[in-house]
Amino acid sequence: MRFFNTEGPIRPADHYSLPPLSRWDLDEILSLIDQKKYFLLHAPRQTGKTTCLLALMEHLNREGRYRAVYTNLETAQAARENVVLAITGIVQAIANSTRQSAQAPDLAVLAREVLAEQAATVALQAFLSRWSEQSSQPLVLLLDEVDALVGDTLISLLRQLRAGYPQRPAAFPQTVILCGVRDLRDYRIHASSESAPITGGSAFNIKAKSLRLGDFDADEVTTLLLEHTRETGQVFTPEALDRVWELTQGQPWLVNALAYRACFEIRAGRDRAQPVTLELIDQAKEQMIIERVTHLDQLAHKLQEPRVRRVIEPMLAGTLPGEASEDDRQYLVDLGLLRRDGAGGLVVANPIYREVLPRALASGPQDSLPRIAPTWLNADGTLNPAALLDAFLVFWRQHGEPLLRSAPYHEIAPHLVLMAFLHRVINGDGTLEREYAIGMGRMDLCLRYGAVMLGIEIKVWRDGASDPLTEGLTQLDAYLAGLGLDSGWLVIFDRRSNQPPSAERTTGNEQISPQGRRIQVVRA
Repeated sequence: MRFFNTEGPIRPADHYSLPPLSRWDLDEILSLIDQKKYFLLHAPRQTGKTTCLLALMEHLNREGRYRAVYTNLETAQAARENVVLAITGIVQAIANSTRQSAQAPDLAVLAREVLAEQAATVALQAFLSRWSEQSSQPLVLLLDEVDALVGDTLISLLRQLRAGYPQRPAAFPQTVILCGVRDLRDYRIHASSESAPITGGSAFNIKAKSLRLGDFDADEVTTLLLEHTRETGQVFTPEALDRVWELTQGQPWLVNALAYRACFEIRAGRDRAQPVTLELIDQAKEQMIIERVTHLDQLAHKLQEPRVRRVIEPMLAGTLPGEASEDDRQYLVDLGLLRRDGAGGLVVANPIYREVLPRALASGPQDSLPRIAPTWLNADGTLNPAALLDAFLVFWRQHGEPLLRSAPYHEIAPHLVLMAFLHRVINGDGTLEREYAIGMGRMDLCLRYGAVMLGIEIKVWRDGASDPLTEGLTQLDAYLAGLGLDSGWLVIFDRRSNQPPSAERTTGNEQISPQGRRIQVVRA
């Protein structure tokens, strides 16, 4: 029985899948190869790049005009800037790959000869040249995980490919495709993520084009999910199909992971006589986020990078990432963390990532929380919003200020501590959804616990600004209208200099919004 794949390349015999080459403009790629072009393919991790490269290799070898070989260069990453060790590993990896490729000879002997005769700075060029001369067909070389290499190692690889380029196709590969997460603009070769560039993009100025492998569209998501229905007879409700698209926005790994968990791991989903429902998809989403599955954990780890922080921190605060460069912003798009919406602005790529980012940042404050008795629950276990407000005011007066120091992003430390508190409240029995109002100076939260839904807006009062109360009430009206609620919270964190201790200035009172809603205004 086939299943949804979340590890490694697709194997059609084992996995539900879409035709890999349908995700590219195959005619464009074949035209670039026919024109002897060198080009790049890039996309975020776990979007299907390797699957597409392997499918392209098989297509080219089956067609017979070219001899195509796929090689993953990730093993050379451990060499870092040891050029001799790295280039030796790359030459050997290419030679080893030919054993798995149709019609390709075993090049292990040639690799040993070249490495024994040539310096590392020319060994790759010499190896590819001699291989091309021996080949009865033009070579197409598909190099994966190229941007796993850094510094002098990456420079050497690119320059040796550039040096051999004029001899193609008789004495060098007709086409080389470089594949990785990032586009060539980010190959401005750094020894570390924050160091100054060693050299510019001229190390590979023979690049003809950069192609980006996109996410699934809504129809492709549905087509993939219905592979399971055809295989097992188990249907997805229309609401479940829509929810998978809504939560993932077509990110391939997320689509497969949600569906796999809903259909193969959650007990209710394993009953093929029962449909996969919206509730099952939401349960799968929550489990994935709470467990910090590897894909999401890698995503959260990126938040520690200064260039990521320069963009994400102001976005979460509701301000604009003014200090971030275009390279910083594009880096996050290439990573798949952000995407450009229809108007060209930056937004978090999908609702699952939107949930993961602040939750990961709030984990420090959450781990630092003291033990809190659940005084916000009624005797029947339902949530009491008035008691929750009282509990938060007590909590903030006692613990808010010290906990701010446990938050990794200073500008949104109050937001993170509040979210940590609310996660303790829901404790796996509810959800906390976030909306980023970029450029509007706010963050919106929606807490759902049983039948209770609570809309919360967070504002920060900083030096030189006026009291955000009036603006906040107006903005909260619009947010609550979208949720269908007639009441909510406006939390204003006063971050101005020389203020009294938070224990003295933390208050709560009710006000009526411009549209007549009852708003609990918290000043902290």
